[in-house]
Formats: sequence, structure tokens, C-alpha cells
Amino acid sequence: MTSVKLRAPADACDCHMHVYDRRFPWAPTATTFPPEATADAYREVQRDLGLSRVVVVQPSSYGFDNRCTLNALAAFGASARGIAVARPEVSDGELDQWHHQGIRGLRYLMVGNPLMTWDSLPMMSERIRPLGWNINLQLDGRRLPEYEPMLARLTGNLVIDHNGKFLEPVALSHPGFQSLLRLLDSGRCWVKLSAPYETSKIGAPAYDDVSILARALVAAHPDRCLWASNWPHPGMLTEPSTPAMLDLLLDWAPDEDTRRKILVDNPAELYGF
Repeated sequence: MTSVKLRAPADACDCHMHVYDRRFPWAPTATTFPPEATADAYREVQRDLGLSRVVVVQPSSYGFDNRCTLNALAAFGASARGIAVARPEVSDGELDQWHHQGIRGLRYLMVGNPLMTWDSLPMMSERIRPLGWNINLQLDGRRLPEYEPMLARLTGNLVIDHNGKFLEPVALSHPGFQSLLRLLDSGRCWVKLSAPYETSKIGAPAYDDVSILARALVAAHPDRCLWASNWPHPGMLTEPSTPAMLDLLLDWAPDEDTRRKILVDNPAELYGF
């Protein structure tokens, strides 16, 4: 692995990664089948990057079966939190059990072939609010103006993936990016600075068309930004450099105090470390 340039502060957190373990079967709905990427393998990434906290996000390939994610949380222990995928009819008892196992949010992956429906999102947000959880939302950011009224009415926390995940990189003046900024204004919304390779048309190393958005998000709302590796970079034919993803923060957030907020303070507040 390429050595990382950024010296991460103590208690730095990777807020979005996935675990794939061949002991757990793919869901019938799976459309991607990434190679194995275990908790033990990720510990090496943590050591290389100087990270100590992690948020394990349920992959789409496992559908509603959260056993792999819960198993990873048990392996990581108190330094980990998780994001699950749940059917709307999930019982309060199961949510409570997941909470004790480290789950702190529900994933709404609304690109590709979603398992969830938009009309269930407000109800689920309200159900998990007493637990202090968040809705972890991934969508094409260009559609944010369409969903902004509903998202703005949510009383619980909302986290939006991958710099807004504008599937066609947009200008700062784009209505979708302006919607994202307004949601961040609410104080109940966070955004992950992550996975620029998924949407950039320019590509590595600087991902300039996505980096301009990341820098603007940091400038506008440093208290609402999180960083994530998106390891093991599922769906990519050529695996991006994970150290390079962390080093992008040297450009996106050149101030050390701001990087500490993004890597330590903001995740601690949101996920309860």
C-alpha cells in the first residue's frame, strides 16, 4: 500500500466502509459480488492510515441480511459503529438489539435498484430518532431539489454520501448542490467527503470536478463534514488508492483544526463514540 502523507489525529474515524465475508451468502437481490474484504483485512488499512474508529455500512450485496455487518462490529469492538438496512416492518425490539450491537443508522441506497422506498423514509426516520440514529442516504445529488422538501421536514439526523454523489459533476451554482447546502444549514444533516472516483469525469489524482464541491462543502459547513474511505471500493474495475483518498483532505481541508473536526469531532458527535 502506498504510504499516506496526512498524519491522522488520535481517534480519527473512517465513516463509510464495507465488509464482505464469504461465510455470509449474497442476497437474492444482489447485483454486485465483490471479492472478500474482511474485518481483519481492514485492520491493516486502519494501521496504514493511522485510523482507530470505523463505521461499517451494510453493503447492497447482502440486502436485508445484516449478519456480516453485525459480525464485523463484534470483531472491531467499541471502536466501531454500523449502518444497517431494515424492512419498514422491523420490530422495535430488533432495532434495540442492533443498537446494543453498535448500529447507529439505517441505509437508504436510492441508486440502481433500491431495496427501500422513498415513502418509507420519513416514517423510518421518526422511528429511529429516539435511538439517536441517522438515515444514511445515497442518491444522485442532481435529484436533491425533488426530495429536499421531504428531507428538510425530517426531525432526525440525515447523512448524505459521497459529496452528494452527483452522477454528473455539477457547478457550485447547480440547484442540486444548493439544495445540499440548504440541508446542511438545518444542523441535522451531515455529508461524507468520499469516493470522488465514483462520479468524477476528470479522474485521479485530483478529481478536480468533484474536489471543487468537496472544498465548498468544507468551507460552508466544516462542522457537518465527515470523511470516508469507501473501502474496498466496490464496483471499481481498478481499485483506487485508499491512502490517496485520505490525502485528498490535505486539499479539501487544508487547515489542521478543520481536519480534526472532520476526522474526529464530527463523527464522535454523530455516531456516539
